[in-house]
Amino acid sequence: MSGVYARRRTAAHRSPLLGRRRIALLASAAGLVTATALLTGTPAQAAPPTPVDAATARAYLGELTEQAEGSSDGYSRDKFPHWSTQEGACNTREVVLKRDGEDVEQDSSCAATSGSWFSEYDGETWTASGDVDIDHVVPLSEGWKSGASSWTTAERESFANDLTRPQLIAVTDNVNQSKGDRDPAEWLPPESSYNCMYARMWVDVKHHYDMTVDSAEKQALEGILNGC
Repeated sequence: MSGVYARRRTAAHRSPLLGRRRIALLASAAGLVTATALLTGTPAQAAPPTPVDAATARAYLGELTEQAEGSSDGYSRDKFPHWSTQEGACNTREVVLKRDGEDVEQDSSCAATSGSWFSEYDGETWTASGDVDIDHVVPLSEGWKSGASSWTTAERESFANDLTRPQLIAVTDNVNQSKGDRDPAEWLPPESSYNCMYARMWVDVKHHYDMTVDSAEKQALEGILNGC
């Protein structure tokens, strides 16, 4: 997928769209890391947490249960409470905008008033936060069909607001909307040089949450990771 995306600005910032392992640790670690960064003014790293390397991702992929994608029955984004409050007036979206941007300034309500954001998915840079979406690398709907339908609401909220895994990234809004809830067998970033990183991120997140993969998804990921 490539090319030019017609700009579409909306007031809402949409992104498409646990296993039981380490849920409590994840929730507490996310809150601690975020609070520490906000309170101490740690410089933005301008990127999500680094995923596992390609060799580890290949090993992780082999450990995931391969099975047909589950049903969408019962799915709703509301079942994944997202953009939860992280610290003071700042919610998850605003924390990621600050983290992934450069020279980001925020007002008293934590809204980004200036800065720049480089979108890894398509290589574009934006200076208005309204041109940027926060993508769930593994979409919420994909998560539902890969095991999250059996999770508690608290577990789904941890997944939807995960700041400690490479699950959230600021990208061009229309590119994010073009992705929808598709997996790597159906969609990859237009900037093909980012595909290896994207596959590592995807597998890292799925492995952490004990999610399943379908056969086409696994084959696509294997192909990408073998070429890293």
